[in-house]
Amino acid sequence: MSRRFAAVDLGASSGRVMLADLSGGLELTEAHRFPNGPVRVADRLHWDVLGLYREILAGLRAAGPVSSIGVDSWAVDYGLLDESGALLGNPVHYRDDRTRGVAERVAASVGAETLYDVSGLQVLPFNTVYQLLADRLDGAATMLLIPDLIGYWLTGELGAEVTNASTTGLLDVRTRSWATPLIERLGLPAGLFAPLRQPGEMVGGLRRDVAAEIGWSAPLRTVASHDTASAVAAVPASGPAFAYISCGTWSLAGVELTGPVLTPRSRAANFTNEAGIDGTVRYLRNVMGLWLLQECLRAWPGSDLGELLKAAAGERPFAAVVNPDEPVFLPPGDMPARIAAECRRTGQRPPSSPAAYARCVLESLALGHRLAVRQAMELSGRDVEVVHLVGGGSRNELLCQWTADACGLPVVAGPAEATTFGNVLVQARAAGLVSDLAEMRALVASSQPLRRYEPEGDARAWDEAAARLS
Repeated sequence: MSRRFAAVDLGASSGRVMLADLSGGLELTEAHRFPNGPVRVADRLHWDVLGLYREILAGLRAAGPVSSIGVDSWAVDYGLLDESGALLGNPVHYRDDRTRGVAERVAASVGAETLYDVSGLQVLPFNTVYQLLADRLDGAATMLLIPDLIGYWLTGELGAEVTNASTTGLLDVRTRSWATPLIERLGLPAGLFAPLRQPGEMVGGLRRDVAAEIGWSAPLRTVASHDTASAVAAVPASGPAFAYISCGTWSLAGVELTGPVLTPRSRAANFTNEAGIDGTVRYLRNVMGLWLLQECLRAWPGSDLGELLKAAAGERPFAAVVNPDEPVFLPPGDMPARIAAECRRTGQRPPSSPAAYARCVLESLALGHRLAVRQAMELSGRDVEVVHLVGGGSRNELLCQWTADACGLPVVAGPAEATTFGNVLVQARAAGLVSDLAEMRALVASSQPLRRYEPEGDARAWDEAAARLS
């Protein structure tokens, strides 16, 4: 039996098809990488999902034959299909402003307490439930989240994978089934939602035309198709006393639990209860993440990230800090100008150079990590001895060290490709090559380079900086 697996991993700024070989450990090879980003048409921000599908086929062609394929992506966004299975329009990007005011209207009509008690989901303006209520559903027969849409095009099979479905606000967090009474109360058609699937299930073989185009055929399996769920599955932890930060465009910071936390305090803190593999709950909160730095770099053409980070290390500590989760930072745009305006609004002098802006962003993000981790511990009652920081942010040494300093806990950084590892290891487990979640994590820990950061410096300085944001 082949021990090769293909992972299609779609991120908010890039996508890739990765080839994993478990013949002698856990080895990854990048078959194809491609850019991803919003496309503005008139007053709407869209994803170029057809372009993504074209690149996925190119990546699968380059990867060559494998035992199976898994697809993961960011959460909440979707495509609508008509009765014939045709896509009704390019999916709208979650950073579009069409949902402005929808969450408030839903809370007023249904009740924020009711929504949280059913779905356990934090209130974010782009949650699928609010997008659907802002959408035109005329002619729509089926709603598919992005990985399920790609899977449908690859196989012709309709379904909804549960970890991603849990980000919609329309899944019952206790039963892990569609919350049909809530769906109907909101006036959404219950038939819009496809049958649920669990990670590791066989979806089906590739369509004949797809197999002909890429030159080979293999089955598609569901994985933890929300990229954060895959990343958390690959956290190289050896026991339960850990927090995780899946850090990229977003930072998803929290703890892994066996059941949801649905208390009034949890709702007030805007913590979410999302489905993980094997019945686990990803109890976390979204922090804006490296998006702030990415948008700053876009405003400074020609800037070199490595040189910028070196210069940031020499800037004055805590000259300015901002709350990374302020709504003003969500849309694309002139991020340095927005950070400057936020500094002025809070009585601080704005940064005076790109290096000072970078320091402001990274220290602010470390403070966001600190708040989320500490609140997750307090609200869940989970003891935490170490923070595992995975994803692309694990390569940022300043961010990792400052997160350790801010949290007052050791940070183990890596792997950067945690999402891909989680994707392929769910496939490998379905094929009988690994036995359980603990073995999956042990394999990552033993085969991937990890770096440990111990807290250092003046803890009181971080306390004082955190107090400025409270």
